[in-house]
Amino acid sequence: MGSVELQGTTGRRSSLEIVNKSGGELKEMNSAKKSNKKSSYFRKFGCLKIEENNEKGSVVETTGEPVNPTHLIIMVNGIVGSAQDWKFAAKQFLKKYPRDVVVHRSKVNSSMLTFDGVDVMGDRLAEEVVSVKKRHPSVQKISFVGHSLGGLIARYAIARLYERDITKEISHESGNCKSDESEDKDNCVQEKSTGTIAGLEPMNFITFATPHLGSRFHKQVPMFCGFYTLEKAAARIAWFLGRTGKHLFLTDVDDGKPPLLFQMTSDSENLNFISALESFKRRVAYANASFDHIVGWCTSSLRRRDELPKRQHLLRHEKYPHIVNVKTTENASPQHEISEVKAYDSKSNYMEEEMIRGLTKLSWERVDVNLSGSMQRFVAHSTIQVKISCINSDGADVVQHMVDNFIL
Repeated sequence: MGSVELQGTTGRRSSLEIVNKSGGELKEMNSAKKSNKKSSYFRKFGCLKIEENNEKGSVVETTGEPVNPTHLIIMVNGIVGSAQDWKFAAKQFLKKYPRDVVVHRSKVNSSMLTFDGVDVMGDRLAEEVVSVKKRHPSVQKISFVGHSLGGLIARYAIARLYERDITKEISHESGNCKSDESEDKDNCVQEKSTGTIAGLEPMNFITFATPHLGSRFHKQVPMFCGFYTLEKAAARIAWFLGRTGKHLFLTDVDDGKPPLLFQMTSDSENLNFISALESFKRRVAYANASFDHIVGWCTSSLRRRDELPKRQHLLRHEKYPHIVNVKTTENASPQHEISEVKAYDSKSNYMEEEMIRGLTKLSWERVDVNLSGSMQRFVAHSTIQVKISCINSDGADVVQHMVDNFIL
């Protein structure tokens, strides 16, 4: 037997009622009270609000204030992953930018669905983005964050969502007119190509431990220890991972067409893979310099092996202890026109070189991560994104580095 004081929903005290309650009822009310306290606690940190859409299977995390955020962040999981993998990082975004962002953790490509192939998953993600945008009409900008395979899925999706906008500008700079036949070289009309993603302004395209060059080439999968025999055997049984496995190991040669990942390193008539990437204000590749047994340093950082920094020159960042190198490279030769996929040679070294050339036509920020000294280094592939807080918490500084350098 006991007494309980009831309050109105407005938070003001209502008339006092003394009622008799059974032990079970008291327990239930105490539980509800604790739940209310927990909700008020979260409101102090950016008014965290979680919306579930069971029909579409999507999870959207957004802030309670204001009602009209302007920046949509799409987070994409890796193979056999789920929306839950990005829970920690999503909360960090909301804490840092509580009034500006909507963080959507994609749920259309989870678990066994990640074996369906990069193109199929990319199409699903593109449809999901359009759906989320409709639910948040106030958003004006968009960014993508992908872990592992999620980075490739995002690259395909943005090509689907890319819209090219060509505007003509008057240039008064004497060096900008290339035509000798121009009558007035001081007032030349130039075409300026800009692009949108799903009708929104592209801002940040960020990948974590993504195999941009696939998993077929020499030492791209560290667990094979560089043994060619193991790498060759893995490529032969890539079908075990469904169409995704064939895409990752570049064994999907259909009707004489190049492998999909090879096609994704240039623009084509149907999909503008490079133009879509180029439309973003910045492109960032976070890569594990060591202890990632699934995705190698070269493929995740878009470098040739002789371009990798010397390990002895890697210095830990004072604020982010597991960040050991940050470098921004300018584009080697900017991509300004649609080009057909080049004829390709099935030899691995040729394909790897052409893929690097295609992707590095754009500028990239490369952020190298080293988890040596951490007990969690043996699961570096998951720790870099803090997949599970209690197991991968040492990657929190890497996630914070991403959040702190994010362009709103």
